[in-house]
Amino acid sequence: MPIDKIVIKGAREHNLKNVDLELPRDKLIVMTGLSGSGKSSLAFDTIYADGQRRYVESLSSYARMFLGQMDKPDVDSIEGLSPAISIDQKTTSKNPRSTVGTVTEIYDYFRLLYARIGIPHCPVCGREIKQQSVDQIIDKISALPEGTKIQILAPVVKGRKGEHVKELEQAKKSGYVRVRIDGIVYDLSEEIKLEKNKKHTIEIVVDRLVVKPEMGTRLSDSIETASGISGGTVICDIVGGEEMLFSQNYACPEHGVSMEELSPRMFSFNNPYGACPKCTGLGVFRKIDPSLIIPNTDLSIKEGAIKASGWGTTDDGSVAMMYFKGIAQFYGHSVTEPLKNWSEDAIHALLYGTGNEKLKLHRATDYGGGVYYQPFEGIVNNLERRYRDSNSEWSKADIEQYMSEELCPECHGKRLKKEILGVTVGGKSIAEVTELSVLNCYDFFDKLQLSEREMYIGERIVKEINSRLGFLKSVGLEYLTLSRSAGTLSGGESQRIRLATQIGSSLVGVLYILDEPSIGLHQRDNDKLIGTLKRLRDLGNTLIVVEHDEDTMRAADYIVDVGPYAGVHGGEIICTGTVQDIMNCQRSITGAYLSGRRKIPVPEARRTGNGKFLTVRGARENNLKSVDVSIPLGTFTCVTGVSGSGKSSLVNQILYKYLAAKLNRARTRAGEFDTIEGVEELDKVIAIDQSPIGRTPRSNPATYTGVFNDIRDLFAETNDAKTRGYTSGRFSFNVKGGRCESCEGDGIIKIEMHFLPDVYVPCEVCKGKRYNRETLEVKYKGKSIYDVLEMTVDEGVEFFSNHQKIYRKLLTLQEVGLGYIKIGQPATTLSGGEAQRVKLATELARRSTGRTIYILDEPTTGLHTADVHKLLEVLQRLTESGNTVLVIEHNLDVIKTADYIIDLGPEGGDKGGTLVACGTPEDIAECEESYTGKYLRPMLGKE
Repeated sequence: MPIDKIVIKGAREHNLKNVDLELPRDKLIVMTGLSGSGKSSLAFDTIYADGQRRYVESLSSYARMFLGQMDKPDVDSIEGLSPAISIDQKTTSKNPRSTVGTVTEIYDYFRLLYARIGIPHCPVCGREIKQQSVDQIIDKISALPEGTKIQILAPVVKGRKGEHVKELEQAKKSGYVRVRIDGIVYDLSEEIKLEKNKKHTIEIVVDRLVVKPEMGTRLSDSIETASGISGGTVICDIVGGEEMLFSQNYACPEHGVSMEELSPRMFSFNNPYGACPKCTGLGVFRKIDPSLIIPNTDLSIKEGAIKASGWGTTDDGSVAMMYFKGIAQFYGHSVTEPLKNWSEDAIHALLYGTGNEKLKLHRATDYGGGVYYQPFEGIVNNLERRYRDSNSEWSKADIEQYMSEELCPECHGKRLKKEILGVTVGGKSIAEVTELSVLNCYDFFDKLQLSEREMYIGERIVKEINSRLGFLKSVGLEYLTLSRSAGTLSGGESQRIRLATQIGSSLVGVLYILDEPSIGLHQRDNDKLIGTLKRLRDLGNTLIVVEHDEDTMRAADYIVDVGPYAGVHGGEIICTGTVQDIMNCQRSITGAYLSGRRKIPVPEARRTGNGKFLTVRGARENNLKSVDVSIPLGTFTCVTGVSGSGKSSLVNQILYKYLAAKLNRARTRAGEFDTIEGVEELDKVIAIDQSPIGRTPRSNPATYTGVFNDIRDLFAETNDAKTRGYTSGRFSFNVKGGRCESCEGDGIIKIEMHFLPDVYVPCEVCKGKRYNRETLEVKYKGKSIYDVLEMTVDEGVEFFSNHQKIYRKLLTLQEVGLGYIKIGQPATTLSGGEAQRVKLATELARRSTGRTIYILDEPTTGLHTADVHKLLEVLQRLTESGNTVLVIEHNLDVIKTADYIIDLGPEGGDKGGTLVACGTPEDIAECEESYTGKYLRPMLGKE
């Protein structure tokens, strides 16, 4: 009897409370619930982990040593499990050599196609390079009209200076009578004197013929002779007509650029056979950027205008200042004068040195001084030399801060050798094809005209390419170019690429587990994604999708709602069944939002701001088409538009990088634009993303928000601590003194096991408490430092209610909806949404200046509608204090509550990059051209 369901019994991973669950097989199942409720623990850490572990355990112990070991999840049993494939967001490659083309493997098919049917061209003159046999040359010449007078020439010298006496002498000895020099025919019996300093071209006249049917053997002898003298090149000069040039080698007959036989590896930029030798196939290379050395020319050297490693000092006794004064004196300036007033020559000398010009240098030290005369190397040259010669990773990383990427001058960012870029299919080189968007690339191959022979060879390859491009179109990625670096993709984009690759493999009977594939997708493209998921299901696969998107939930066959709340208050199955079942369930928060019992309200009035604007003019980064955009300050502004319309280019690449450099003195280089006005109205820029608040279990919400320092200070103030002489450092588990030295303050010890997962056991000495006995004896209100770290934020708020500083910080954590997390919960166990809210709470706890701009890129990622509700309350609070909040978002609940919207589009990729509309959500809803407006209308009750 076929197994038609997956049965899970006793799942206790993380916060799951001994859950029993039955899931139907071969269906589209959505798992939903609040951020931190335990849905990822169920989907990834229980179901996927066990499916993967069982598969790996079926391999030999030798093979298992090379595969990542999976822990056995804390579950009694799972039945009916298939091999599991997880498609999550964390596995995007940040390697600069990975592109959309290589990740989807489409580029491999391109390489094969170009190697088999590509036509090589000379990179100098663009002429097609062909290899022709003697028979082919004879056939070409014999096809000329009968009676045509021709002469067969053998080029022996091509554009070389000299008198070439040796070559002429050799030709005469070999019995030839005539020679053509620079287009004029001479008799070899006469004396030929050539100008020594001019370039000459010499061709020996091998034979003179009249085209007629019976000239076959004589012609073939002449061609073989000519080819022998010249090394494979033959010229057929038609008297009174044009010349015909033939080559028996794979080389340009004119420029001698030769090609070996084409092979797929020659088209790979990750292989020395094909990669551009200058940039080793990266397309860009890193150079010291003068704008990062002198970010602000309004300052003088004395005020710290120069920011380079080793040159940033303003100390009068330093070597750097000695050189600066020498340059200033030489060019008639002073070190107290703003650098914008310095001459171009002086700035050039400062950056690139004085060459052989010696400067007069005054060196004064405590031990005396003197005058020296020597040239200056230049800051840029100095940094480049130190970067080249240094073996220290630290020094290199320090200098890398002053570098930026620029296009390789040799291949202009195309990554391959110029000979390889001369190979075309359908008139385009492989680099030109990868620079097309998926949509245009699909059209190109669809309309590709091939000869019968090429069709026979390339038909199957073209079919594979088209089907893979079709899959990328079907998941809403038609705006991506295949040459785009994989590291620049959003989590949702990289996940949908991997989803497209999976459809390409068309496996059956597999369990796919996806983590919010709708991230970064505009509502318009949601239907495409849902269609793709249904297609995978219809092949005969089971899909478990962790998702908060309403459209996906309504399209699901089965929904599992985990909750009711997050963390310790979650981990139960609230309700399972169809959308209707969830909506009817009174306990389900998801059901309440789906059925409309709860909703995020539209604000009564929109803020108009403080009357000042931050304006970007002429934004041209990536696909932006010289856009002018104004953001009203003191408002909650949303940037919207379909995927690939230019939102991230405008906000992250231009605005954030420019403001970070200007206001926070960060070393970043903004994208292309003309001017940005209104910066003087702001004092700092803060980007809040969902990256982890720390990479190790030693980081936790207490250390990140700074409340741990206050708690340690409080413990150091207790009478117990004072009598023992303990300072606040005693209560840190990161330094020697108060921590348990057996586990170095980790609380757990890792025991390595070969071909079995590593085992973590609580430390025997401190029993997992991280501190030594003496430290734990110090108590505040009867609780030790360990007890405080184990409290939830809710308990902490109550416990520290009379300690204002700690209470305020913990209260903000509670207000952003994180009351359930432990004060000392390791950062590695927090979800993206939780990490983001810890950062927001830290901001809220600070004293507001009312002149900060907060930038958030899709902050609703991983958040349930109830969490979005809380997030919006926090963002509105930040805006109420007079700050500006700028958000990139697709979530309509966020868009409808914004004060101002900037809608980019109308499409993605090269069809995007323009301003479609801007104004209040009501204004956008009225705009017919805006896709965002179309989906916003029903949310505002406009239908």
